[in-house]
Amino acid sequence: MNDAAPEWPAPGIDPDVPSAARVYDALLGGRDNFKVDRGAAEIFERLSPRVREAARLNRSALLRGVRYMVGEGGIGQILDIGCGLPAEENTHEAAQGIDPDARVVYVDNDPMVLSHGRALLADDRTTTVVTADLRDPSGILANPDVRAHLDFDRPVGLVIAGTIMQIAEGESPDAIIAELMAPLASGSHLLITAWPDTGEPAQHGLSRACLETLGNGWCRPVERLERHFQGMPMVPPGLEYIPRWHPGEPDRAVPAVDDLAPFERTHMAGIAVKP
Repeated sequence: MNDAAPEWPAPGIDPDVPSAARVYDALLGGRDNFKVDRGAAEIFERLSPRVREAARLNRSALLRGVRYMVGEGGIGQILDIGCGLPAEENTHEAAQGIDPDARVVYVDNDPMVLSHGRALLADDRTTTVVTADLRDPSGILANPDVRAHLDFDRPVGLVIAGTIMQIAEGESPDAIIAELMAPLASGSHLLITAWPDTGEPAQHGLSRACLETLGNGWCRPVERLERHFQGMPMVPPGLEYIPRWHPGEPDRAVPAVDDLAPFERTHMAGIAVKP
């Protein structure tokens, strides 16, 4: 591990404007954020109580999903788009804890993610981080670092966790996902976590907080979210509230929907497999 500290703030960062990666870091209890991001996190807490627990729940789904893809799906390479800032455990650590040779590419549009990621991964030849935007799928797929680290002739695990809700309907989120999946080999997996809209006040509060602080962030009806998976076969139980979602743990206790706390109904997760 490289002990050199990343440049702070990283070039291109405005510490007076909140960013999704840094607000999420603040909600998770991280330290890679500014006062403006912590202020935004407080708005999230006010409008969607126990949102910090919801953020940790989302993080747990990411890690469980990655372990499932590597361990059960045999996926040896991961493309994690909208990865955010390094946390206590990260995608490459979850993947390489099962397959030490697993290759991971992180993608985020926040330059701070690049700065911190490069410091963290300086001595890791199987993992890299690039600055790009989910809204530019062709740019991601053509990125030389992505191409150097991933072999699209073999299955890839595409991860879009806690990010697709930032893409407005007018920006065609399904078309973005379709373009990203198109060049990936048969057997590739797609992991998404997203905000459902089933009428819960906590869901609407989460969306309102995101719109107020970041200018985007929409919860969507469950049947709308299901279309993100492009009609591909879903790993049981399909798209589900995270406490009821069980990739890799078929015998886990599944609570009834009515027994879930409001914050536990703010995020759903699902994995689809490309035929």
